[in-house]
Formats: sequence, C-alpha cells, structure tokens
Amino acid sequence: MSPLVRAASHAGSWYTNSSKYHPNPTSYSSLLVPCLYLHTDAVPYRTGSKLDRQLNEWLQAVHDTSTSSSSEGEPDAPTGFPVKGCKAIIAPHAGYAYSGPTAAWAYRCVDVQHIKRIFILGPSHHVALPGCALSQCDQYATPLGPLQLDKKTIAELAATGEFEWMDQQTDEDEHSYVRKIFEGRTDISIVPILVGSLSSTSEKTYGALLEPYLRSPETLFIVSSDFCHWGARFGYTYYIPRVEMDVGQGEALNKGSNVGAGKGCCTIDESIEKLDREGMRIISFDQAPRRTSEDDVGGRTPRSAHQEFNAYLKQTRNTICGRHPIGVLLGALAAWAESEYESERSEGSGQHRLVWTRYEQSERVKELKGSSVSYASAFVGPSVGKG
Repeated sequence: MSPLVRAASHAGSWYTNSSKYHPNPTSYSSLLVPCLYLHTDAVPYRTGSKLDRQLNEWLQAVHDTSTSSSSEGEPDAPTGFPVKGCKAIIAPHAGYAYSGPTAAWAYRCVDVQHIKRIFILGPSHHVALPGCALSQCDQYATPLGPLQLDKKTIAELAATGEFEWMDQQTDEDEHSYVRKIFEGRTDISIVPILVGSLSSTSEKTYGALLEPYLRSPETLFIVSSDFCHWGARFGYTYYIPRVEMDVGQGEALNKGSNVGAGKGCCTIDESIEKLDREGMRIISFDQAPRRTSEDDVGGRTPRSAHQEFNAYLKQTRNTICGRHPIGVLLGALAAWAESEYESERSEGSGQHRLVWTRYEQSERVKELKGSSVSYASAFVGPSVGKG
C-alpha cells in the first residue's frame, strides 16, 4: 500500500511551486487544492528551484550583529550560528514572501547535527479545537522533498487519550524550511501537532506530556506563530497613544479616532511594535542568575514567563496566532526544569534561555485603513553563565 502523503498545499500561492520534488506529475494540479491528501510516491522533478534559492539567500543573510553598526537583529541575538544545544525555535509561518527572511533568523539557530525528530506545534486557524490533534499521514510533501512522520511517537501520544486526529482540512501547515535545513538527511522524522484553543491549565498539561520528548538530545521543537495581526480586516485595531503609556492603556481605533502626532506620540506601527515587544519581553527568560539589577530576563523561569504571558494576552488581546503553541512549549520547559529541581539533579540540563533574534512587520501602518502582520523569531537554548 502506498504511503498517505499530504500534498504541499501552499505551493504556487505562499511560495513558488518550482521545485526539486513534487508528487506524481499526473496529480500536479492538486497541489493548488489546500490540504488535499494523495496516495502517491514523491518523485524527482527538477533542480535549481526558485524556492530553494530563496531559502538559501535568506539563511545566508543571517549574520552576527554584535559587531555590526546597523540596527538589524535583536540586542541579545546570538553571536554565532547555529546555536549549540538549541532545543526549540519560534518562527513565523505566513507566506514566505512576507515572513521568510524573518523565519530564517530562527531556523539558522538550529544545530542540525544530532537532531533526528522534530515536533512541530502550530495553531488551529480554521476549526474549533478544544485540545490538540495529531496527523494521520505517513509523509508530508514539500517542494524540496518529502518529510517522514514519526508514526511510533504519534502512536505513543495517541495512546494517552489526550489527542484528537486532524482531518484533511485542518492538517495545513507548510514545512519547506524544515526540509531545507535538514537537506540531504533521510534519517529525520516529524511529529506535527495542531494546538487548539487551550486554557492555561491545558497548556501546562500538554507541556508535561511532551516534556520527556523535549529532553531527548535528538529532538527539536518548532513553534509556528505570527505576532500581532492588526487592522479592521483582522478585527483588531488596538492602539497605544503615547510612548510612556503601558501596553494595557490602549484602546481600539475606529473611524472617528485620531492618531496622535508629535513628540511622545506613537504612530500606529510604533504602537504595534510596542505591544509586540512587551509580549516578547514577557516570554523571554534565562534561568541563569541575573547579571545586573536592570536585567529582567536573568533568573526568570518558563513558569513565570507562561503566567505573565497569559496575563498579558488577557489584558491586551494581542492577536498572536500561536499563543497556545507558545504556551505548550513554555509548559514543557517548565515541567523539565521543575522535575530536575524536585529530583535534585545537579547537571543543570533543564536550565534554558529563550532569546529573540528578529522582529519585522509586513507593513508599517500609519493610517486606520492599513493592516499588518508582525513576525518574530526566537530560539531556546542552554542558559549561559552571566558574570
């Protein structure tokens, strides 16, 4: 029996469908049908794909910003790539034309050498899902070649009774970046998990279920998430009028609203960035001791980050589509750290840091009629000594 292959559903829409591989040429038109499954083998098609070149260019453009005079990158971005011991990344998942350059700053952090299994946690955009769901496929097709699913691990998770199964319309995320950074590797497999609208308690529960897998040196977690979706088309026009105001002091703009101008006032895009960066700050942590009294990242834990993030979301309603996958990752990291503390282990392998490497907006909005989506990239790696 031929394997059940999920087609590269976004080819030709989110990115070029010119590729090294694609499913059986007789079924090529079906690539344009979202989330269609094909019983077919992936076969070589052509080399020199535009997508392959794009991904190469974006990954190669990622660089050490510590010695650069430009303002690119984030202040705590790594000084070398890949990041040794990288356990997880947060990466945007919008169309590559928009988010691809930003996503490269997450994928470039991955130290692929010892990784054999990749958990991919993505949000449920189109269906009401109270829990989490697993894929029933054997393979995911991408324009750069197929990705095998880890059926053994998926069966173990299904046996817990805590997961549903994705159907053909909800198994939707795109994974060409994964195939790219593991180019030439045939020994890797993926575990896609669709994360629904979870409560904070459920995020902790699923995090605890996934924690033993996160511990494995051969496992990487990828969280798919864009940040603020701003504009009337998204039903979110939250605006913080002044630079000195807290993010919770904003209000929704409407047709009669005035956007401030002058010293101390925020433009709309500045307000969006202020909102996003507060969320990014809250999610950041480093379990190593604080370096200075001004260091609000050192000494923080995944558990405190998770609690503060949920409070921030309740206050601002920021439209971070991957907020629940992020919550599950924080829950898994918290479970890891706390289990080491309880067992009085001394190796410190459960001490981590979450560091942001890039932030962008699809459009720098100045007027209410505009809209934008924010993209942010981060990695989770071992804590480093501070001091």
